[in-house]
Amino acid sequence: MNKALDRLAKEVQLEAVPNERLRLEFGYACALRVRHLLEESEVTDCLFGLGQYLSGSLGKSQLDRLSVEASRLANQHQGSKSIDGCGHAAVSATYAVANALAGRASQAAQYAAYAIVYGQGGYGAVADIESFEPEFAWQVECLASLARLQLRA
Repeated sequence: MNKALDRLAKEVQLEAVPNERLRLEFGYACALRVRHLLEESEVTDCLFGLGQYLSGSLGKSQLDRLSVEASRLANQHQGSKSIDGCGHAAVSATYAVANALAGRASQAAQYAAYAIVYGQGGYGAVADIESFEPEFAWQVECLASLARLQLRA
C-alpha cells in the first residue's frame, strides 16, 4: 500500500536475514506511534518488552514468548470479530505491535498506518488514500534514517 516504503524496503533489503535488527527497530518505531490507541495493558507490556530487547535488557527467548503473546492478544481482540478483522484503531494498533514483535516490519507499518487513520477519521477515512499520506511519508523517513544508522554502525 505504501509504494515508496516498499521500494525503500527492497533497496535496503529489509527482509534479508542479517537485517533482523533493522526490522525490529522499524516495527518498534511504527508501533510506538500507535501505542496511545492500545486498549489492553498486556499489549503495551509486549511493546515495552520489544523496547527492552532492543536496548539489550531482554533476551531472545523472552522476545519470542512476547511475540507469541502479542499474536494471541491481537487474534483475540474483541474488535477482531469485525468482518475485515480490523474494525477500529485499537485492533490495528494491536496487530501493529504483534507484527513488530514478530519482526514483520512492513506489516507492522501497514497496521500502524491503518490505526492512525482509523483513530483520526474513523472507518470512512480508510477509503481515502490521501488520509494515509502523512503517515506513509513518516514511515519512509523513519526507515531511511534507521538504515543510515545501521550502515554507520
